[in-house]
Amino acid sequence: MSRRVVRQSKFRHVFGQAVRNDQCYDDIRVSRVTWDSSFCAVNPKFVAIIIEASGGGAFLVLPLHKTGRIDKVYPTVCGHTGPVLDIEWCPHNDHVIASGSEDCTVMVWQIPENGLETPLSEPVVVLEGHSKRVGIVCWHPTTRNVLLSAGCDNQIIIWNVGTGEAMINLDDMHPDVIFSVSWSRNGSLLCTACKDKRVRVIDPRKKKIVAEKDKAHEGARPMRAIFLADGNIFTTGFSRMSERQLALWKSDNMDEPICVQEMDTSNGVLLPFYDPDTNIVYLCGKGDSSIRYFEITEEAPFVHYLNTFSTKEPQRGMGYMPKRGLDVNKCEIARFYKLHERKCEPIIMTVPRKSDLFQDDLYPDTAGPDPALEAEEWFTGKNGGPILISLKDGYASTKNRDLKVVKKNILESKPWRENELCSKVNGHWNIKQKSHAIE
Repeated sequence: MSRRVVRQSKFRHVFGQAVRNDQCYDDIRVSRVTWDSSFCAVNPKFVAIIIEASGGGAFLVLPLHKTGRIDKVYPTVCGHTGPVLDIEWCPHNDHVIASGSEDCTVMVWQIPENGLETPLSEPVVVLEGHSKRVGIVCWHPTTRNVLLSAGCDNQIIIWNVGTGEAMINLDDMHPDVIFSVSWSRNGSLLCTACKDKRVRVIDPRKKKIVAEKDKAHEGARPMRAIFLADGNIFTTGFSRMSERQLALWKSDNMDEPICVQEMDTSNGVLLPFYDPDTNIVYLCGKGDSSIRYFEITEEAPFVHYLNTFSTKEPQRGMGYMPKRGLDVNKCEIARFYKLHERKCEPIIMTVPRKSDLFQDDLYPDTAGPDPALEAEEWFTGKNGGPILISLKDGYASTKNRDLKVVKKNILESKPWRENELCSKVNGHWNIKQKSHAIE
């Protein structure tokens, strides 16, 4: 009799545990919008949750330690005139968050050092350029102040948040709704999943499609596609028989997948969360009550099932903590913020270890909060990988930096007459630029 050889992996015994009730965030009316985003965004300081709001769109921003029952009159971020569909924290500033809404705008907000004490209705900048609702916002991983948005007008806009300008417009690449957008590790490429069943790899600055795959998953339900650290692409979707699938692809040649695996016949969209340091992908299905995790390696079958963490309650959405926000003393390798109908429940994933010493095999250097490039450098063609930090002594968050937006004066492009509110100096019109900052 041949014995099945069990593959060795330090992540085979990852232990998932929901926190105690008093460490949850209770009495939150989670948004009921039928949109397949995660509805929750977290960083080492705050958890943000899209909520039901009358007369517009709003989301809560809570300091991580503010657990327990959340008062009904707790201040919200409430500047949108339509429901908020997606939110994402800036990876380089833990006080800055972007939101996309049904009102066709993207707004960027600065959260005060200790959280909100009064409702926040004035964004630092409003980015207007989409003609239909904005369902995806996604910060550049390594460049300061570069933000991507994708709307139901089937276009992707890449903004320089520091000037409030739309710098790149990809408006003729997708004939239908864009389901997901993911940056490559250094932010030089994008991969997108679209309702036309194609996965595309795009060079945004050259405005060209580098590779694409038709019918990456043959089912009609939404797909997701994310870049992995090695440049490969991981996708989730549905087969023709409506079975959920996952697949792995080479980004430079997408003719055939590296591997495809069937999962189950549930109908919730599988949201992938990826840890580039350990090469683990966590799959959280909307409406599921489980988180499955897989390790991706270079040996067959390439995507190795590790385990499933299950609870009784289905999830409405899910937030995923960046690595620098984890407790390395407890060997915590991931933390999720699971949205129920009325609460948010942190779920902690640990690798049991006997030693109290820092486990450097679990915590290779990880992406820190410092950007590798400024926006202008990236738009002119430079690339930079993430600037890594060690977690050996834990992560200490840096001081809050104000996001400053210098808007170009729209009057600069108009012809001027001598008697208008400006002066001519050495042959140039001298027009005071408007600067907007939140102190």
